[in-house]
Amino acid sequence: MAKYLIKNATIVNEGLQQQADVYINEQRIEKIGQNLSVNGAVEINAEGLHLLPGFIDDQVHFREPGLTHKAEIYTEARAAVAGGITSFMEMPNTVPNTLTQELLAQKYAIGAKRSLANYSFFMGASNDNLEEVLKTDITNVCGIKVFMGSSTGNMLVDNEQTLEGIFKNAPMLVATHCEDEATIRHNLQVFKEKYGDNLTPEMHPLIRSEEACYLSSSFAVGLAKKYNTRLHILHISTGKETFLFDNQTPLKDKRITAEACIHHLWFSDADYQTKGNWIKWNPAVKTAADRDQVLTAVLDNHIDVVATDHAPHTIEEKSQPYSKAPSGGPLVQHAFNALFELYHQGKISLEKIVEKTSHSLATCFQIKDRGFVREGYFADLVLVDLQSSYKVERDNVLSKCGWSPFEGQTFNSQITHTFVSGHLAYNKGVFDESVLGQRLSFER
Repeated sequence: MAKYLIKNATIVNEGLQQQADVYINEQRIEKIGQNLSVNGAVEINAEGLHLLPGFIDDQVHFREPGLTHKAEIYTEARAAVAGGITSFMEMPNTVPNTLTQELLAQKYAIGAKRSLANYSFFMGASNDNLEEVLKTDITNVCGIKVFMGSSTGNMLVDNEQTLEGIFKNAPMLVATHCEDEATIRHNLQVFKEKYGDNLTPEMHPLIRSEEACYLSSSFAVGLAKKYNTRLHILHISTGKETFLFDNQTPLKDKRITAEACIHHLWFSDADYQTKGNWIKWNPAVKTAADRDQVLTAVLDNHIDVVATDHAPHTIEEKSQPYSKAPSGGPLVQHAFNALFELYHQGKISLEKIVEKTSHSLATCFQIKDRGFVREGYFADLVLVDLQSSYKVERDNVLSKCGWSPFEGQTFNSQITHTFVSGHLAYNKGVFDESVLGQRLSFER
């Protein structure tokens, strides 16, 4: 593997910015300092560029196995790397659902052969696989995923005894999708009685309502407090939910943490008028007030991490009427740039972006030797030009589905280089797939 010397970068790391050189050798950061010189190293002039630890995305749906007409680990990992995401954690609602240790091992085998980014896969929980869940290896699996709300898969865990068993006995982090199924079904019935088949995307946040989210999230928090579970609630979409979480305890000591996603920080219900099903997600994009409160919670540490919930569907699937169109969309390629756009708008600092997309992920999941620009750590690094703009158009979307909810948006930043475990995997639009990503390991 080549040695690299990144010269004159503005490093954003651990709350500070400093101009320095970074020497990468044998997958890791060997030296950070001024005026470094290394014989035989490939030099990269990073003057005017910012060097960040790579985005660690704790929630993606890459659709393999079983749904590869929408996406594959290969295509989506490439899109992620182009977007500055160096590591991902993938969800179990593939086909078949990842509900046994054997099926989980099969996904890791695919990742080892196909992923340009570093990878981990969640073990899935159902109403009847608690014994399998409890076999999960805490040192090399990111967590256990529980759908407390059916979302788009068939993995709804609604058996109270099973939930109690998971929360009481889980040996590791439990990540939950929280929407109350009974509330959603009731709301849907009310809307169907009133509008028949003429439901529209604007109704989505009223059907999958604030109350549906809060009921489920507060129930999960209550269970976690009862059993001292290591709980991580995914994609918080309402302002009301943000107050369920503590921002006084240091992250390393928290037993209950929360995640915000890019779409809930960017879009609001006003956007359904123009975007329609293209911004149909579960949980739903809610009001502008919810969006602003979720961002506030990211800034004040009620919410600990930012992720994508990248979940592609085909153009044909999303073009169906609201009732038939699936929820989810591709986000890994543009998530970092959307956050940089919020930086340009004065809404968030670069230091806070790095904290919420990298440092806090590493701390939250106890990831070994990643998530920081530190000597001895894996060189998962991103160079970004904050003064270079580009417009998102369908022909420059890299996800297999071939579309983006950001189409038409001009971003005022671009990722120029992405290093994955010391390998320059992406360089100004060109991929080098000669070295693949690594399986994440965890210090638990």
